[in-house]
Amino acid sequence: MNLPLFVARKYFLSSKKKNFINVIAIISMAVVAKGTAALIIVLSVFNGLEGLLRSLNSSFDPEIKIEAALGKSFQRSEEVISQIKSVPGVEVVTEVIEDNALLKYDDAQMIVRVKGVTPNFLDHHRLDGHIDYSSKISGAEETSYAIVGQGIIYNLDINTENFLKPVQLYYPKNLEKLSLNTSNLYTVKAILPGATFAVEKQFDDNYIIVPIGFATELFSYGSKLNALELKASKDADLEDLQSDLKDLLGSDYRVLTNDELHQDLYKILKLEKLIVFIILTLIIGIASVNIYFSLSMLVLDKKRDISLLYVMGANASLIRKIFLTEGMIISFTGAAIGLLIGLFVCLIQQYFGIVGMGMQSSLISAYPVEIQLPDLAYTVLTLIIVTILASIHPARLAAKSFSNTEL
Repeated sequence: MNLPLFVARKYFLSSKKKNFINVIAIISMAVVAKGTAALIIVLSVFNGLEGLLRSLNSSFDPEIKIEAALGKSFQRSEEVISQIKSVPGVEVVTEVIEDNALLKYDDAQMIVRVKGVTPNFLDHHRLDGHIDYSSKISGAEETSYAIVGQGIIYNLDINTENFLKPVQLYYPKNLEKLSLNTSNLYTVKAILPGATFAVEKQFDDNYIIVPIGFATELFSYGSKLNALELKASKDADLEDLQSDLKDLLGSDYRVLTNDELHQDLYKILKLEKLIVFIILTLIIGIASVNIYFSLSMLVLDKKRDISLLYVMGANASLIRKIFLTEGMIISFTGAAIGLLIGLFVCLIQQYFGIVGMGMQSSLISAYPVEIQLPDLAYTVLTLIIVTILASIHPARLAAKSFSNTEL
């Protein structure tokens, strides 16, 4: 007759060497729990860093940006702009001219990215909380002055309170004939710095925001634009809005979301996350050899008990199931413990910021974490698969361990 699995397993675990089994199980569970907790914590940190980057990028770049499909500029069309404004979900449309120029202040100078915008740029509210206005600048006067990145302010030692000393911007002219007079080789315009912004080093060290009329004269753009920046309404779906705009504008324009503007950065971050996941999984796979050798030693130690189970009616399939069940119990228990530990550490870090960045100049004081359900599922599933694979060979070995001499 065949013994039921639960009866055979109960007998197997009630033998004299039960303490040895418990030690093996505890060690194996600890390995699985440690691996699960490590994976959850590391993946949550990557999620937090990605979320931080998205937040920083959305503080400077628009939700949707419209560019020319070919070239870096296109002719301004009041008809096209009106059509875009009429699309459901579009709340603000800002015209943008953007190019590099030489910025000079006293004897200091540097190459900067000049971004000319229409007055409704501030209606996007992307820089809310990131702008520090001069005490003399407020209301409508804001658009008459430059908003300078904090890094540029520090590098050139610009005094935003001094309204008698503007910054000067130089841009080369597109001349058909050379001139001996060097002043004819470039356009020079001056503007007062009325505010500063601080978002992220990449933007702070490079950008200066000016009125679009000022940028048009500096770059001699005429009626050309580099881009249109759109703010969507709160209830709008960005993917649907992007699709509607593509249908409206056709192939002459590119319609990009904020994620698409920085897709290379996000791809690199996701690739790093995947590589770390694979490396930690391999480390856990190596550590799971502990389970393999522990169960193999258990097979050698329990040969007599296995033989007795055969005499009582157990077959090879039942013996294999006993060891596979032990491996599954170790996997599920260890994964559950590791899951709780990982979640606890992540929540503590999220709310209390125990582990700091270690840099005084960092944007945030502690490592950001973000727990995502798919990561939890992938982690637990991977750990269970790895540990079950480590249990298959010992289970097969146990099924072949019947010997009359052991009785």
